[in-house]
Amino acid sequence: MTTAALPVYDTLTQSRAELERRASLGDGLSAALWRRTQLEDTYYNRPEHHTLSLYLEGGFEIVRRDRPQCQHGAPGKLCVLPAEHESDWRVNGPIRFLHLYFPTEQFDALAVTLLDREPRELHLLDRTYMDDPLLAAQCRRLTTLDWDSPDGRLTGNALSHEVLAHLMLTNTARRHSVVVKGGLAPWQRRRVSELIEARLDEELTVGELAAELALSEYHFARMFRTSFGQAPHSWIMQRRLVRAQSLLQTSKLPLVDIAAASGFASASHFANRFRSALGATPGQYRRWHGRVASV
Repeated sequence: MTTAALPVYDTLTQSRAELERRASLGDGLSAALWRRTQLEDTYYNRPEHHTLSLYLEGGFEIVRRDRPQCQHGAPGKLCVLPAEHESDWRVNGPIRFLHLYFPTEQFDALAVTLLDREPRELHLLDRTYMDDPLLAAQCRRLTTLDWDSPDGRLTGNALSHEVLAHLMLTNTARRHSVVVKGGLAPWQRRRVSELIEARLDEELTVGELAAELALSEYHFARMFRTSFGQAPHSWIMQRRLVRAQSLLQTSKLPLVDIAAASGFASASHFANRFRSALGATPGQYRRWHGRVASV
């Protein structure tokens, strides 16, 4: 996901807001630094992605008009704007702020891997002018990075994943009104997850995964997407990249061996996929992590 394909970002580009800088941080995560100085109204209409906002300067006269009970903003205040939300803002004074954009698929994956829950069971809470010192500190650190450098993007990617995990643990709620139907049963979800992890270094087809659960390929693929928030092939690729990152961090294996252990057809295939997902090569990632670990 690039910043150019984000509705909240697009809305601001069409307003009087001034963009200081922006970056794609890998794994569909994007960040942008904004400044606003002019009186203006802004309306966000059911974006397809989540947005986290940190006020860095000003914001005292920013009002969310669809929630008049909310306090005014201030430096250090956070706003969580979930996908599909609607909000109406009046900008009455100067403000400088960070936006972190992340796709629903990335957040849904955390529900499965972090909480062993179906994404449909949870929803990200819509929060305005929230206080969370840890989250604010992580976001402030993100603004200090050089997003144009591989090291800066990798650090930004790692920080952004920490932010997502924190939000998943502290700012979600169960959808009590939703009856979860049509997906895999919990035992099926665990079984297929275990099978994928055990065979990441092998070719793994939808047919094999479906047969493990005695389902047709069509029904398995539909139920998998419902329960995991992603198609099977997308989930498998994501898990391969996660394994590769772990091996780059913890082993001295040659890159060709890491590619094979993670299920990539070749070192070049591995490098291309890794660079596409994270904005850096496997070698750059290994060197970056080595420097981080030695600090």
